[in-house]
Amino acid sequence: MVDRAVLASAAFLIAVLWFDLMFDVQVLRHRGAAALPIEVLESIRAYYRRVLVDASPMGRLVGVVMLVFVATLVAQTINSDVDTWVSIVSWIGFLFGPGLAAARVLHNARRLALGVGDHATGSQLARRICADHLVCLAAMSATVAAQLLA
Repeated sequence: MVDRAVLASAAFLIAVLWFDLMFDVQVLRHRGAAALPIEVLESIRAYYRRVLVDASPMGRLVGVVMLVFVATLVAQTINSDVDTWVSIVSWIGFLFGPGLAAARVLHNARRLALGVGDHATGSQLARRICADHLVCLAAMSATVAAQLLA
């Protein structure tokens, strides 16, 4: 049961990342530009405003799932018969997935949602969020793959 909870929580977090990335990837078309076009930045800003400000407290579910993920990962590491490599990959996935999101992405997304800074600052935040979310997606995908192979 613990193994399924690890997999389910990781899959849920990937689904959340997918929704975020549907907006984040708009920055990729404008890599060479100093700042994002206003309509792109406003689209991303409006999404994060809806998700982080307007939909509160619904966003707390993501935090709860992150806690479930780490708790079940601890239980799996201690009590499960999965191979050591599965636990190692999963912990790395946690550090670079939910860990990065909690440490940096949430703060940057909240600043973007609230309109902190000028257009150039907003562009930098949107680009950082996208890059960090791509790292999170890779990390969580590795976790899911390891869990499925276990």
